[in-house]
Amino acid sequence: MRLRLQLFEFEDLPWFPKAIRAGMMDYLRFMISTLRTYQPIVPLLREALHATGQQQVVELCAGAGGGTEGVALALRRHPELEQLRVTLTDLYPQPAAWQLLQERTAGVIGYETAAVDALAVPPRLTGFRTVFSAFHHFPPAAAEALLADAVQQGAGIGVFEGAGKHWLEIGLAWTVLPVAQLLITPFIRPFALSRLFFTYVVPLIPLFTIWDGTVSILRMYPPAQLLALARRADPEQRFRWQAGKVRHKWGPEVTYLVGVPK
Repeated sequence: MRLRLQLFEFEDLPWFPKAIRAGMMDYLRFMISTLRTYQPIVPLLREALHATGQQQVVELCAGAGGGTEGVALALRRHPELEQLRVTLTDLYPQPAAWQLLQERTAGVIGYETAAVDALAVPPRLTGFRTVFSAFHHFPPAAAEALLADAVQQGAGIGVFEGAGKHWLEIGLAWTVLPVAQLLITPFIRPFALSRLFFTYVVPLIPLFTIWDGTVSILRMYPPAQLLALARRADPEQRFRWQAGKVRHKWGPEVTYLVGVPK
């Protein structure tokens, strides 16, 4: 699917209720972690970290941290990355969810409590930058600015979307995934009474998840568009860029863009 529509997602809206946004993000984190969605990009990220000599990762637009734990622990199994640390950041920080990840990983994953704008990352937050499941939120001008900020600060960056941008994925968002959400919500941690209320009593979390999940796929940039954004963000060609798709062993794809300083 090459079509890209710049529609809106409810979770992007400043007035959107925090409890519902947190419930949606917790569900996304649970599903991505359980399905190990981002495991196929571990070799790509390992190569990029080797190229930049980094042991510190700064995750932008982290949401509830979906996928970060599995990827970080997989990377640390390699001797050259045994000191790897990850710092989660977001414009809407979620310390309750991040604290859980910090505890489960014995401090491998940490977080920034202050809001962080991915288009203007504070210079004190050094390290290789990653964006999981969030780059599609940015319209072209903002997406280019996000990449340009990494180039200007000489920080390598990896953008990863847990889908291959196919119509089948939209079909799943309307059928299988809502049923899964109803089944797994009681098992999501940390526990939140509001999550149960807005899932089963007033089902706003499932309804908004269906809409945002559909729009996410329609807003995704395919590899060719990712490379075009990168080239505009890096007119002096200071970085090496690659984009494409990698397939999970059980079928789903991950779309990626990786850039490292030359």
